[in-house]
Amino acid sequence: MALRDKLVDRAQPYLEPGERVQAVFQAQSGPSPYWSFLTYLMFFWFQPVIVVVTDRAVVVLNAGKLRVTFPKSLRLRGPREVWFGEPSGLWGNIQLDTKYYVHKRFHKDVRAADEALRQMYPHGLPGAPLQSAPGAPFNG
Repeated sequence: MALRDKLVDRAQPYLEPGERVQAVFQAQSGPSPYWSFLTYLMFFWFQPVIVVVTDRAVVVLNAGKLRVTFPKSLRLRGPREVWFGEPSGLWGNIQLDTKYYVHKRFHKDVRAADEALRQMYPHGLPGAPLQSAPGAPFNG
């Protein structure tokens, strides 16, 4: 079973009945991972999370530090109308309740989440001023 499938299965208890997962990826909060090579103390400062993007919400789950693919608790459940933006570099970042760092391995999942939102709202987000999705031509 692929890693993303495992993450989806393990996140199911934290989702509402009938919610469809559009994207899932691992991330971490805390100091920049670029500094982690300096000291083993970084192990105590970072917090691994699993970000699950569904058709209804963005769900952030705290994960274990040793078993980072196993969710431990719900950290955040927010509205789905969130653009993550284009991650870049080895550790791209996204902003939700705090800054999260996403490894390059999961950048395609971040882009997939934005693409799913673009397909859900092809004419822009409801209640938002006229604006185009990031990377899309403006049709206003």
